Amino acid sequence: MTLWTAADAAAATGGTATSDWAATGLSIDTRTLAPGDLFVALTAARDGHEFVADALAAGAAAALVSRVPDGIDAARCLVVPEVQTGLEALGRAGRARTSARVIAITGSVGKTSTKEMLRHALARQGRVHAAVKSFNNHWGVPLTLAGCPADADFAVIEIGMNHPGEIAPLAALAAPDVAMVTNVAPVHLEAFADGVPGIAREKAAIFGGLRPGGAAIWNADLETSDILARAGTVSFGWAGAADWRLIDANPGPDGTACRAMTPLGEVLFRVGAPGAHFALNALAVLAAIHEAGGDVALAALSLADWTPPAGRGQRHALVLHPDEPQVDLIDDAYNANPASVGAALDLLAATPVPPRARRIAILGDMKELGPTGPDRHAALADHDGLAALDRIHTVGPLMRHLHDALPGDARGRHVDTSDALLRDLRDMVRPGDAVLVKGSLSMKMAKLVAGLRALGEADASTPKD
Repeated sequence: MTLWTAADAAAATGGTATSDWAATGLSIDTRTLAPGDLFVALTAARDGHEFVADALAAGAAAALVSRVPDGIDAARCLVVPEVQTGLEALGRAGRARTSARVIAITGSVGKTSTKEMLRHALARQGRVHAAVKSFNNHWGVPLTLAGCPADADFAVIEIGMNHPGEIAPLAALAAPDVAMVTNVAPVHLEAFADGVPGIAREKAAIFGGLRPGGAAIWNADLETSDILARAGTVSFGWAGAADWRLIDANPGPDGTACRAMTPLGEVLFRVGAPGAHFALNALAVLAAIHEAGGDVALAALSLADWTPPAGRGQRHALVLHPDEPQVDLIDDAYNANPASVGAALDLLAATPVPPRARRIAILGDMKELGPTGPDRHAALADHDGLAALDRIHTVGPLMRHLHDALPGDARGRHVDTSDALLRDLRDMVRPGDAVLVKGSLSMKMAKLVAGLRALGEADASTPKD
């Protein structure tokens, strides 16, 4: 189905198109481009104009460019003064023409998981458009909006930030009907002179983009909840005064049974992943769906078979020996900060293991904490969940501070890089163990997940013995 005609795209961007092409999607990467996509030649680590020929050869309908590269037929280009500005204009036009109810999400932790939860919970209620992967920055948000079909019923937009002043313009572009702040935590601290309160104010900026009458959903359990409450209209959390209040969250081996008090009365639901943090995000999802005019009961049923994306709490059952219990691997390797590491440690601590099996954490550095980084890593040694863990291996110079602070019986290996652990993985786990792998993306902890999975994997849906 056509997403953009040449005439419509030219009108939206003020650009020049000299032929009558039609695009069925958008892409910024020739490696994942599908035939019929409009290739957007952004300039980032490399100038996207260098890849226009490859994109057209791969079947792109046209390319959004600021200049026609040598050897390229201008008829296959949409020429604009500046590609980023052109993409933003296309996103603005995409938002203006869609009839979808738009839900925007930000938060220090769990944005992508919550976005995927919303996508899944709404799938039975209409046509849902949502951001790909973590497309939540200055090009990801307009790209998602530009890719929204005009006849979509719901659109889910993820909005992130690294520095002050990033969220407000993206929220204005998305113009959501519902905006949500999942949480506020010490992430990107080095960019905020006043620390976590500054992060809270930046997150609350998402509410400034709401359409008139829109709903602002905020977490009532935070030290900075008062900052969010100034602009928020609907609260969620464990807190007694929350509009959507979680009463119980009981994790099991393959999910979490939840009970909540809501404006609709008491709601029972189940999330298809263990963890109280997933339960809380699921409650926020139900609140957002209610405010977007969706069916909360149907959404609650849908959450029962939701599972986390790769790198964000996804579970794998590994078979080291056919006659022995499986290893329960928790892949949380995509990112890390004090709040998300704490939640992951609580999840691991609550994970059942058979007799003589262990709970093992492999933790990589948490980045962008500024001068507080060493102390925040060391402070993890005081986290309540650590008492239930048997061994903690650490990766990276910052995690050395945790390694040194751990009691001797819990202290595992410490290495500077994930590569240094790869060859020893087989000796670090045994049948029945529960193993958590978590760290900031730059620590490449996903290599350890891949290494563990290579030791022997059963179907991820297979119950653990």
